[in-house]
Amino acid sequence: MASPKVNMTLQDYMACRQKAVDAALDRVVPPESTNPSTIHRAMRYSLFAGGKRIRPLLAIAAAETILDKDVPDETFAVSLELIHTYSLIHDDLPALDNDDLRRGRPTCHKVFGEAMAILAGDSLLTLAFEVLAKLQNVSPTQIVRLIGELATASGTVGGMIGGQVNDIEGEGKPPTTELLESIHRAKTGALLRASVRMGAMYGGANEQQLAALTAFGEHVGLAFQIVDDILDVEQPSEKLGKTAGKDAAQHKITFPAVYGLARSKEMAEQERVAAHAALAGFGENASLLRQLADLIVQRSS
Repeated sequence: MASPKVNMTLQDYMACRQKAVDAALDRVVPPESTNPSTIHRAMRYSLFAGGKRIRPLLAIAAAETILDKDVPDETFAVSLELIHTYSLIHDDLPALDNDDLRRGRPTCHKVFGEAMAILAGDSLLTLAFEVLAKLQNVSPTQIVRLIGELATASGTVGGMIGGQVNDIEGEGKPPTTELLESIHRAKTGALLRASVRMGAMYGGANEQQLAALTAFGEHVGLAFQIVDDILDVEQPSEKLGKTAGKDAAQHKITFPAVYGLARSKEMAEQERVAAHAALAGFGENASLLRQLADLIVQRSS
């Protein structure tokens, strides 16, 4: 029998799951009053600054696609938001992208100073794995797989940090398709792919299901970065919630720089269609994953 989720609108689903994710984040992150209070204020400042919670939502929706019911606990998915927020705090530092605005307000280092921002990012990174290690009602095998998946996606070989290194070292170099792919499949795509895979693992997917959801995650991850690059060109800072036009100013390797805006938009749509196709075997149970793919490509911020 199909899950009742298929009758929910995407907006209702997102609002419900975002609320649950925020509640779980509130539970796992120490209160601001806990000593040392400054670090917990910095962590919470960046975590609760807004954001669509796309990565946890993808993980939860993937798990529910396999389970054919609501997940019993969203805690596993908040590990992805902890990693994502840590990466944003560090990306904004003067030594990296040097940005003053994130999610519509001053970046963590502008409010708490560089040292505390570095430590806030470190703390969120560490906490992500503590959260997974302490999951309840999940088998030890599943916990190990979830930790391994998140660590690999966050790391240096084909992971987020490796993509960040390629991004930094690619500044000012001639934009090529090879360099572009090496940056974005790792820097952004790896964590989005892992979001879907972790949801599948949490839901107990078999090898065929995991392969299909992995393909979906790869297409969604690439689409997300293409659209991000397009929005950096087309939208103002007020709409983006971060400084617009920085990619061009810093001579970043982006999809518009390599392919132009028109072709980049075509590529994003191709990835959206391919993401839908990867879900063919799941029928209506994957309806919300399809809608999330559409949102990622059609968003304006």
